This record gives sequence, C-alpha cells and structure tokens, in this order.
Amino acid sequence: MDQTLKLQYSLDALFGNGVSKNLPKNIEMTFSRKTGRIRTVFHKGKLLCTLRIDGGLAISPYFAQILLKSKIFRENCVEINKDAAPFVKEGRSVFCKHVVWCGKRVRISADTPVLFKNKVIAVGKAVLSCEMILDFDRGVAVKVRDSLKSRKEEIEL
Repeated sequence: MDQTLKLQYSLDALFGNGVSKNLPKNIEMTFSRKTGRIRTVFHKGKLLCTLRIDGGLAISPYFAQILLKSKIFRENCVEINKDAAPFVKEGRSVFCKHVVWCGKRVRISADTPVLFKNKVIAVGKAVLSCEMILDFDRGVAVKVRDSLKSRKEEIEL
C-alpha cells in the first residue's frame, strides 16, 4: 500500500473524514530502519507530524494550521481567551476556565490544537472531553506538547 495513502487514512480516522484533502502534495517521509514504518513527515523542510507507536499522530502547530482549512478538523480544536494566549504560546497547559469554544470531537487523550483568533498557537493532549471542558471552571483541559515558542519559526500561512 502507498505510504501517502496510509497517512491519509490515519488523518481521516483520527480527525474526521475529508481532513486528508488538505494534506500537502509534496511531502517527504522518513521511515524506521527496523520496521519500515513511517516515522516523520516533512513539508518544505518543516515537520508536519510524527507517527506514534500506538498508531496515533503527533501533529505540529504548522500542520494543524494547514489542516484548519477543513471545517471538520476545526471540531477537534479548542479556542482560548486572550488572558491565557501568551502563556499557552510559551508551552503552558490550557485550563478549563480559559476555554471560550470547544469542538465536539475533542476526546480524552486526543491530539488537540489550541486556537487563538483562528490561529493555531499550540498542540497538546486533551485531558478532558468537550462536555467536561465546558462544564468545569477549574483544572487542566489540554496539556500542551508543542507550542509556537518551542519552535523558532512562526506560522506563516
């Protein structure tokens, strides 16, 4: 099976049908020497995602911004207020009280992009589901794994 097709199937399974249409055409992949599986995916020298051992994808903020063109992908995102934005950009976790909007497909331990003014500022792992995030006023909603400050380049799209 074609490796690009495998990546498209993974994207559709994790983030919703049709999200893979926004995958850039000219991507480079690195493979594991031992197993032959896809390890990392690059576009123009920038990291798009890393495939985890459990079959999940660890996406970068750059890739999340590309996928944000899809309305279906937006349902996997969390939007925060301006008070929390500078801290989340630095790599701090997102708390429930700072969440303004939460997509319906946000699930526990799912990869969740964090938005501020329709720009992806961080990507992390959801600690709570969508309903719980909106109901609670305290506690961590998303543990940030990768943010804009951890990368030297800003997202320019």
